[in-house]
Amino acid sequence: MEKYLKLKKNFSFAIWNICKIKQFIFMNKLAVIALGGNALLRGDQLGTIDEQESNVEETMQNLMFLLKEGYNMIITHGNGPQVGNILMRNDAGETMYGIAQMPLDICVADSQGGIGYMIERILRNVMRKNGVHRPVVTIVTPVLVDINDEAFQTPTKRVGKIYTFEQAEKLKAEKGWIFKEEIKDTASGWRRVVPSPKPLQILNADVIEYLAKSGTVVIAVGGGGVPVYIDEEQNVRPAEAVIDKDLSSAVLGATIKADEFYILTDVPYIYINYKKENQEIKEFLNYADTVNYLDQGMFGEGSMAPKIKACLSFIKNGGQKSVITEAKKLEDKSYGSKITMEYEN
Repeated sequence: MEKYLKLKKNFSFAIWNICKIKQFIFMNKLAVIALGGNALLRGDQLGTIDEQESNVEETMQNLMFLLKEGYNMIITHGNGPQVGNILMRNDAGETMYGIAQMPLDICVADSQGGIGYMIERILRNVMRKNGVHRPVVTIVTPVLVDINDEAFQTPTKRVGKIYTFEQAEKLKAEKGWIFKEEIKDTASGWRRVVPSPKPLQILNADVIEYLAKSGTVVIAVGGGGVPVYIDEEQNVRPAEAVIDKDLSSAVLGATIKADEFYILTDVPYIYINYKKENQEIKEFLNYADTVNYLDQGMFGEGSMAPKIKACLSFIKNGGQKSVITEAKKLEDKSYGSKITMEYEN
């Protein structure tokens, strides 16, 4: 009898575990959360590790209510200032110590690992303080692009330090880099530009999906992912480019059939006629109206337009809703703008 009761207890425990797994896989909503640059580093900060950790902790605290509500979650993030610093360290290492510079894909992967580790470690601490128990993992994420994408013919994304004209000409001859003039209040000169092709496929999306739908919080697609392409021999090759992290996040969300897509930025709403006398908040938008506003040029190409395009891509490819809001306002339902395919009653 004792042996029977022990077997029964073990069997019941196994069934309980299976039910918990099914709850995560089949019942919990899956959200992709794209963290904006201010979630890691604010414009008036130097970028010290203390500053970045403080910013990340505040952002992670704002995500707790989703985890407490039972959401499964994938966190994506930008890497602009961080990968820029890595490139400048590359340059300093070569100039001062003769250390060979690493290509851009390695720098992006480096930033994914470093930022992902920081988010993962701090998230574990914040979850513990809030009584949330979830596994967390960071995944270095290659993202497939088309090497014939027209973006490779017209590089526009500025990366790295500002050089003098003479330095830029020398690097252009030695490395084949392309430069554009940079004019700022603090410094002017010439800055390297690289392509920003469209993301086509997240190469390890199946792994990310399996982990996320099993209840693991996954940190992935950092900085838009490491750009790669497939060559004539079907080998995966690196591309000297950067990818928009919101677009990559939307591709990931659509691929794994996520329910909701959140872009956390430094404004609490979507606006039309932004910073003009007739500025207007748009709390709810359907797909068609959003496209019309986009076509009218209502959203800045260097700021809100890429976020809007990512939200539209997610909705068009099956997502239930996209939300753009300020990181600090995520839990407050009176803030944020929601885009759905059709207006809800």
